[in-house]
Amino acid sequence: MLAAHGIFHHVYDFYEFELPFGVQLHLPYWGGTSPETADFALSKFMVLQVVAVLLVFLVFRGLANKASGGKVVHGWFWNFWEMLAVYIRDEVVRPVIGDPHAHHGHDDHGHGHDGGQVVGEGHQPDVHGAAHMDAHEIVQNAHPGHPADKYLPFIWSCFFYILFCNLIGAVPWMGSATGSISVTLALAIVAFGATFIYGAQMHGAVGFWTHMVPAVDAPGPIKMALVPMIFVIEVVGLFIKHGVLAIRLFANIMGGHTVLGVILGFIASTAGHGAWSVVTPASLAGQVGVGLLELLVAFIQAYVFSFLATIFIAMSLHEH
Repeated sequence: MLAAHGIFHHVYDFYEFELPFGVQLHLPYWGGTSPETADFALSKFMVLQVVAVLLVFLVFRGLANKASGGKVVHGWFWNFWEMLAVYIRDEVVRPVIGDPHAHHGHDDHGHGHDGGQVVGEGHQPDVHGAAHMDAHEIVQNAHPGHPADKYLPFIWSCFFYILFCNLIGAVPWMGSATGSISVTLALAIVAFGATFIYGAQMHGAVGFWTHMVPAVDAPGPIKMALVPMIFVIEVVGLFIKHGVLAIRLFANIMGGHTVLGVILGFIASTAGHGAWSVVTPASLAGQVGVGLLELLVAFIQAYVFSFLATIFIAMSLHEH
């Protein structure tokens, strides 16, 4: 794939960055005479993934500093990232995962499923005390935490890492690492690992697999036939679901960048012909339109991957 040429040239990984005016920035390699024969060689997508990680770290380290001590975050830039983080927390992780312990007979310890305090029997809320609290204190006390917040760091990491990788692909002469099946497959494997680890923490390493089969209310012989069948279907389905995570993300990002390459290729294919003056502005207009659509897809695909990963984690935590 690294040596691919032609219409798909710009969506593949390479051992150099192609810059304007024919400039090529070759990446280092070790233990060989060329990147192809080296023991280890940096590729463009490797570098871009490191850049994405650094950007995520810098942005959210700054956001954490601004929100430390319960301070209200100011500024459109910081509010934008805060809004995305809060949306993933309140609209994806908390409602999808809920309280995993609720189905295991655990006491809620004074918390409802929405993370708010439950007023015990015979106790009345301190209305007069609340009247003396400012708005920020009321908001802070209204959401002291949620059982699903334990899984937030992983889902946040998935969402923002994929988002930044996708957005870097919108920068000229860069590329989308998520347009490589090897990258998305690695992400899907990590998501599968998280599903297993969190599920094993809840049910045990063996219980993770056995709890996939629901209680079968059937006569003995029929039950003995159904349980193995259901178990195989559920296990195979688990691997297929995570495989779809890799293919879905790869196909959407790869497809979008391929369309951009095809549209730009129209200009080169009509060079020297009379149609060039018509094709060029039409291709540029199409490039802008598809580029804006790709910007939307960058957010949608990061959301879809995170949402599905959250669903799979929830399935491993709750009873079938």
